[in-house]
Amino acid sequence: MRPEQQYIDLYAQAEALLRSHSAEPLNGPRAQAFADFERLGFPTRKQEAYKYTDIAKCFEPDYGMNFKRLAFPVNPYEVFRCDVPNMSTALYFMVNDAFQSTDKTLPDGVIVGSFRDHPDLVRQYYATLADTSADALTAFNTAFAQDGLLVYIPKNVVVEKPIQLINILRSDVPLLVNRRVLIVLEEGAQARLLACDHAMDEVNFLATQVIEVFVGRNAVFDLYELEETHTGHTRLSNLYVRQEAGSNVLLNGMTLTCGTTRNTTRVLLAGEQAELNLCGMAIADKNQHVDNRTVIDHAVPSCRSNELYKYVLDEQATGAFAGLILVRPGAQHTDARQTNRNRCATREARMFTQPQLEIYADDVKCSHGATVGQLDDAALFYMRQRGISLREARLLLMFAFVNEVIDTIRLDALKDRLHLLVEKRFRGELGKCRDCSVKCK
Repeated sequence: MRPEQQYIDLYAQAEALLRSHSAEPLNGPRAQAFADFERLGFPTRKQEAYKYTDIAKCFEPDYGMNFKRLAFPVNPYEVFRCDVPNMSTALYFMVNDAFQSTDKTLPDGVIVGSFRDHPDLVRQYYATLADTSADALTAFNTAFAQDGLLVYIPKNVVVEKPIQLINILRSDVPLLVNRRVLIVLEEGAQARLLACDHAMDEVNFLATQVIEVFVGRNAVFDLYELEETHTGHTRLSNLYVRQEAGSNVLLNGMTLTCGTTRNTTRVLLAGEQAELNLCGMAIADKNQHVDNRTVIDHAVPSCRSNELYKYVLDEQATGAFAGLILVRPGAQHTDARQTNRNRCATREARMFTQPQLEIYADDVKCSHGATVGQLDDAALFYMRQRGISLREARLLLMFAFVNEVIDTIRLDALKDRLHLLVEKRFRGELGKCRDCSVKCK
């Protein structure tokens, strides 16, 4: 039986239960999303967009799904107590795919909360960027999602304090979670969001995630995603972003510990003078797998994009990067740059890279490049001659290599935190935070 058939049968059996326990705005697109999933099926490696990750295999295990929205016995404030220096943030939690808390310190008019509490606003934007007819994972998530997180910043409101979202996976049995996030910044708004993924239990988790981001004219938005889970966690995430004229967006996705991770990022530059910085970093060892696919769509003239992804792969880890910059007809004066640099610390590690340019305008500045190599033997020899052990020299070189991605962060406290987390990751100490129940290693 095909892996998707069990979910097609499950939907037919549980549709009424699914709808009755869902936020109302999610039920509108559900039937069409399911029809799209039924038509598409899970993508296979024969499809160019998914050639490096076997998606169907990710869904083969028998996972539970919490259709009745039963509460999981966990107090997120007691669970998440890391010794990493704290930032002053507006802190929120999602346990699996359920919103758990409300911070009262944000400016008037700003909303961070469940879809259930803001149906009219959610209905206006939900599933308008995420096209279920074109992507099976987006269709699957839209068909099965039951709630989500809304972040809404009104016109000209500047949120000084960063918003921090802690996604905690909690279950005693293997669990499939369908997480949904909707972010809307009106004209002139400014905000920064840090989303951290953690797994509390050592069971297998499969998390599908769809994030839709609408950035209005002259708005400024930073999104930082940090994955610290374990080798039994599979993350399949689709991020959709639309930028209006004069907007400025920074997207930075960092994978520190994972099992299998597949991230797809699609950004539409829909207004002139929009600017995008898209960055990513992956550190993987053992048999971990990290796959990033990006599409930057320059639909109008005079927009800028700068893309930088770096991987450090050790042991038998596998990495993949496929990035497309699309310059549409008439999108003159586009300035787009794409860079992918990778280090394989062993001969067993594998990296696949596919930078792409597709240009239909003649007055543009576009470049792309990719490198795959091992650690610099000359630099290792130089450091060992000065009394530095081989292990320490390797750590220093890997740490220096990824610093360029960390330094793109526009929040000093987070930048300092990431330097510490990355160093702990390379030293194998990331799962040893004092008094913390979350399993990061």
